[in-house]
Amino acid sequence: MRLLFLALAITGCALRIPVVEPVAAQVPSPAKKAARIRITKGPELESAVDNLTIIRWTTTNPGGTDVHYGIVQYGTDPKDLSQTAKNSIRLNRGHAETTFRVRIDGLKPRTTYYYTVTSEESNGNSDGAKSTVNKFTTPGPGR
Repeated sequence: MRLLFLALAITGCALRIPVVEPVAAQVPSPAKKAARIRITKGPELESAVDNLTIIRWTTTNPGGTDVHYGIVQYGTDPKDLSQTAKNSIRLNRGHAETTFRVRIDGLKPRTTYYYTVTSEESNGNSDGAKSTVNKFTTPGPGR
C-alpha cells in the first residue's frame, strides 16, 4: 500500500510540473528612418598612437535598423581615400543623436592621413550624411 501511495504521489508531482515551450525571440521592426540626417559634432580625433587612431562624430539619430556602421574612408592623399575602416553600433531609439566611433589600425607613425566619415544601416543603405575631407597626423613611436 505504501508503495502504491508513493507511486501515486510521484505521478501527481510529475503532472504538476509546467511544460515550458520555447518562444521565438521578438525582434522589433526597424524604427522610422529620419527624413534628414546631419553630422552635428565632429568628426574629430578621439585618440591616436603611432599605428592606430579612433575617429568620433555625432549625427542626428538616423532611425532605420537598430544596427548601423560608422565608416571612415581614408588615405595619405586627399584625392585617394581608398582605404576603409568600419565599426558597428546599436542605435538607441530614445536618443535624439548617435555617436559613432571607428578604430583605424595599421597606420604608419608620423604620417598625415586624410579621411571622410559616413554611416549606413546594417542592410547597406546609406544614412545620407558625409563629412568633408579632414586630416590627422599619427604621432611617432612610443607617444
